[in-house]
Amino acid sequence: QLQASGGGLMQAGGSLRLSCAASGITFSSYVVGWFRQAPGKEREFVAAISRRHGIARYTDSVKGRFTISGDNAKNTVYLQMNSLKPEDTAVYYCAADRGIIASMIRFPTSYEYWGQGTLVTVSS
Repeated sequence: QLQASGGGLMQAGGSLRLSCAASGITFSSYVVGWFRQAPGKEREFVAAISRRHGIARYTDSVKGRFTISGDNAKNTVYLQMNSLKPEDTAVYYCAADRGIIASMIRFPTSYEYWGQGTLVTVSS
């Protein structure tokens, strides 16, 4: 089970840190991704981390602003979001899967486990 938290209302230029805590699975063995879905739009990839592959990946629109990281001791993955923009407004979901190959890391259908989502609203 995944529990996402940390969303809220922020002005443009501000920062938020999202957390994804896991129970029943050990994140260090999984690929963990963050996705977001804005109203009327499809769910899109934001970032993912895989200790197994030794990689972190970001969608172009968040590179240099967002950072994904993990804390094995807390079995939690974070998404630090800086320089927020109104277009970052969305419900953010974390997801995890053990068997993803690196080339499939950006696709929502690759992930078996999903958190409930946390709303991020960025005002201009």
